[in-house]
Amino acid sequence: MSVKSRLIILNFLQFFVWGTWLISFGGYLISVLKFTGGQVGSIYSTMGLASLFMPGLLGIVADRWVNAERVHGLCHIAGAAMLLLASTIKDPAAMYWVMLLNSMVYMPTIALNNTVSYGVLASAGFDVVKHFPPIRVWGTVGFVAAMWVVDLLGWSVSPLQLYMAAASALALGIYAFTLPACPRSTAGRSASLASALGLDAFVLFKKGQMAVFLVFALLIGAALQITNTFGEPFLHDFKGAYANSFAVAHPGLLMSVSQISETLFILTIPFFLGKLGIKRIMMISICAWVLRFGLFGIGNPGSGLVLLVLSMIIYGMAFDFFNISGSLFVELEAEPRIRASAQGLFMIMTNGFGALIGGLISGRVVDHFTVDGVRNWQSIWFVFSGYALLLALVFPFAFRYKHKAVKAPETMLEPI
Repeated sequence: MSVKSRLIILNFLQFFVWGTWLISFGGYLISVLKFTGGQVGSIYSTMGLASLFMPGLLGIVADRWVNAERVHGLCHIAGAAMLLLASTIKDPAAMYWVMLLNSMVYMPTIALNNTVSYGVLASAGFDVVKHFPPIRVWGTVGFVAAMWVVDLLGWSVSPLQLYMAAASALALGIYAFTLPACPRSTAGRSASLASALGLDAFVLFKKGQMAVFLVFALLIGAALQITNTFGEPFLHDFKGAYANSFAVAHPGLLMSVSQISETLFILTIPFFLGKLGIKRIMMISICAWVLRFGLFGIGNPGSGLVLLVLSMIIYGMAFDFFNISGSLFVELEAEPRIRASAQGLFMIMTNGFGALIGGLISGRVVDHFTVDGVRNWQSIWFVFSGYALLLALVFPFAFRYKHKAVKAPETMLEPI
């Protein structure tokens, strides 16, 4: 089997593991285990908490002591055990701690997956910039495929989704040990803990506009977590009036349109960046979040199905435009010596603090609009939409970055 084919399998499985539970798990927790919104939000916030420190720590391990492919494999084997244990748990406190442990070993593998792919391609003499993006897109395919399998098997509100996640994580963990070795970098031995965690990039907060940008990165990052957590529970709650509708019968298929949309919208970013510049494209992203939540608020699985589908399509714009344009802004503004750390800081603000805060607060919003176990989803989504609208109103006045028409480098064009 060719090197690129082996890496396609690696990337496919990496995100297949995540796709088996990330979108559907919330529905299982709320509909079957009867967890509250706050409890579900807290469980999902473990990914943000783990993202604050684990990628940096295990990155040091892979740089200094153990080859990256082995760290990657061990993490997935440990994750398989945690997911299998989670399938047996019915207590919210116990579920929180088990999923925190799972997040601590899964979240670092996203970066390790890239590290292994880069190392294997480089060792085989391939141009990483040219050959990695077509390989990485199979990660998105894997995520969507997992959602479809779970949905079509009827496991969206079943612990069986966790069995599938555990089995695929174990398979990936074993597979990782068969990959070509990724020797430890001697350059990495001199990297400090602060650098690995992105802490030396905190000097960027001394620059006024960069500080504003990073604060908004956190605030928008909070929005990223909301539909991952509560998208499917929202659709499951329509079972009474729309039990036979497509959206209720196959919520995973409907939600997967969001991931498909990501892959398509990412191709438009070079054009829009060149025409509009970073500030305007980020404004488009924030406004897309307003529509994403607002359309959920007025849509339904019956006559309003088209609004739900439109919300899924808009998600690609909301997610990709912010993440890629934001990463590009950091690349342009950070000094060369701290660019890697600056990218790490951007991820900490969005996937770390943003996801942590988004998970915790969104759960409390859901509980606030829940009476006797009945959730007022329209009010819930309108609150989230109003939050995004407030960001859209404040952002152009707070972030006074002068328009610069730029072209996104090829490395920014890999689907997320």
